[in-house]
Amino acid sequence: MFTRRQILSASAAAAVLPGAVACATMPGSASPTGFVRREGVSFTLNGKPYRYTGANAWYLPWLGAAADYGDNARLGRELDRLKADGVNNIRVSASAELSPLTNSVRPAFRDRGTDYNETLLVGLDRTLAEMARRDMKAVLYLTNFWEWSGGMMTYLHWVNGGRYINMNDPAHPWPEFADMNADFYRSPEAVALYHHYIRAVVGRTNTLTGRAYRDDPTIMSWQLSNEPRAAGDLEKVRQNQPAFLTWVNSTARLIKSIAPNQLVSTGSEGLKGSGERAEIVADTHRSADIDYVTTHIWPGNWGWLDRQNMAGTHANAKAQTADYIAKHVNIARGLNKPLVIEEFGYPRDGDLYDPSVPTTMRDDFYETIYQAALNDARAGGPVAGTNFWAWNGEGRAAHPDHRFKSGDTAWLGDPPHEPQGWYGVFDTDTSTRARIRTHAAAMRALTV
Repeated sequence: MFTRRQILSASAAAAVLPGAVACATMPGSASPTGFVRREGVSFTLNGKPYRYTGANAWYLPWLGAAADYGDNARLGRELDRLKADGVNNIRVSASAELSPLTNSVRPAFRDRGTDYNETLLVGLDRTLAEMARRDMKAVLYLTNFWEWSGGMMTYLHWVNGGRYINMNDPAHPWPEFADMNADFYRSPEAVALYHHYIRAVVGRTNTLTGRAYRDDPTIMSWQLSNEPRAAGDLEKVRQNQPAFLTWVNSTARLIKSIAPNQLVSTGSEGLKGSGERAEIVADTHRSADIDYVTTHIWPGNWGWLDRQNMAGTHANAKAQTADYIAKHVNIARGLNKPLVIEEFGYPRDGDLYDPSVPTTMRDDFYETIYQAALNDARAGGPVAGTNFWAWNGEGRAAHPDHRFKSGDTAWLGDPPHEPQGWYGVFDTDTSTRARIRTHAAAMRALTV
């Protein structure tokens, strides 16, 4: 574990980042202000409803790093664009494991040892400081079920003698990757390494502001993982659910013990990551230490949308999306917890990747989700926020085939295992950004 704890004084930090949000205490209350709270099916912020329009931008700490792969000026520009569009919540990766898996991102936050990558951690520090200046909230996930940031398969690789499976390896068709990954939850050695990293990051002090992470209201929620699931095959999901729930609940308790003022969430896809069983989704989110329900929506990955016939299957994709949201609203109501639609993505017209390609059907898909969220929020329901996947901003694919290659620093919201430009929103996507702005204004109107 890194031992550097030399930080700037509070006064010096204020001089460097004069817009950083202070963590104050309300008169007569022991609870600090500025933190998002959960009250039944709602979030609150300083006693008022908190509903938000958000984005995913996993790569922001890489931009924030003072290194050849960083771009601090671009970090500020991207946050300014998002702020201008009404985005006030960003889901960011706070982990990446140095991995032998194909398409896993480098550099990473950690290797198998406990001497973590301070350069990238300072990139996370800078991301949080810059978000605080813009009055934005962060959701930080702490590992990944998938291979593109190393994730659980890499933890297993570190403790099982070097064995691993690459996602999409023809020699190991689905669900072999997911089923092997589920061994992570039953590996005390792998979970111990993961928990060590959590203690280091959740217990970290920001080197730029001097504020302990646990005292920073910029952090809305710590997330156990990106898209954790008990397994791929339904029967294995059932078999692994006890170990999975032990991991969920013990990790949530650990985070709460370090950062009791911040929310904890799973990062789950919901039904699609739970064998399509509502009772499994509910059990995953039942713990009192899990503050809200999450769901992700991917019509082009799940067969609702035929990407070779987008026009002919678009209506079906929208209908399935509306039904999927309604099912998760029911689950959240049953648990008396908020619901966040924290990932949703749709291809550009023709399933092409270049920024010049129109986004007609994507815009309509976004409208479907935004309208469902707004209607539910107006009715006092549990849908508290949305985070589209993902913000590409000024990032552009570095290669004609739109594929990420090791060493690339043209960071996009489309992660390294996917075509660059597939689902991400570019700064030039004016029609999509207009829909985001309109929805953000409607959601803000519900909080005053």
